[in-house]
Amino acid sequence: MGKLAVTFLGSGDAFGTGGRLQACILVKSPTESFLMDCGATVMTSLRRYGIDPNSVERILLSHLHGDHFGGIPFFILDAQLISKRTQPLTIVGPVGTQERVLALMEVMFPGSSTVQRKFAVEFVELTPDRPQQLEGLTVTACRVPHIPVGDALALRVELNAKSIAYTGDGEWTDDLIPLCRQADLVIVEGYSEERSIKNHMNLRIFFEHWPAMAGKRLILTHMSREVLQKSGEMDWECAADGETFELE
Repeated sequence: MGKLAVTFLGSGDAFGTGGRLQACILVKSPTESFLMDCGATVMTSLRRYGIDPNSVERILLSHLHGDHFGGIPFFILDAQLISKRTQPLTIVGPVGTQERVLALMEVMFPGSSTVQRKFAVEFVELTPDRPQQLEGLTVTACRVPHIPVGDALALRVELNAKSIAYTGDGEWTDDLIPLCRQADLVIVEGYSEERSIKNHMNLRIFFEHWPAMAGKRLILTHMSREVLQKSGEMDWECAADGETFELE
């Protein structure tokens, strides 16, 4: 079935804390290649780490904040003008994704949402708790407490007999337990170690529930200054820009 390679093209928060790039995770298997989130620094990430943008078949969005979807206009314009894409691009996200992406494109590059291209841009909007089949992927979403326009989602992706759960941004919710249960890899927003910060994950609370999830491997991302300063002392793996983790 082949292994999965998970590369953190961006492991930072919205503010570039620690000099890190914004949220963007590349997942590659022998048959699939897709991004989970697409922060505004996506093209810098792809160029820096030698990733061909045309190899990306899909972009999965956890929510519609700029540091998670603000790179899409740059990605699409690069595909049209620089990378000369011809194969379709599928953008998958919460309800309202198509409207927000098109509006963002018009704000950033007027006229870019309606121009004729040599590739199709297709949108799939996720209904929480209802698995969605996307060719070789099965994507399941649950809502998490955050403050975007529309839903904020945690995502579970299953492919090649492996599963990846990604909390996105948000406070703890018990709905994360079934979403993360027995996942081969759980990627968690590491924004606060102890303090409760509205709309963001408190790791102390998350780890209280970790035994119930029985995940196989856990990696922190989207870390605040507080968590980054302690990352070398933690018992958990912490992502860094450009780092790749393999799932056999």
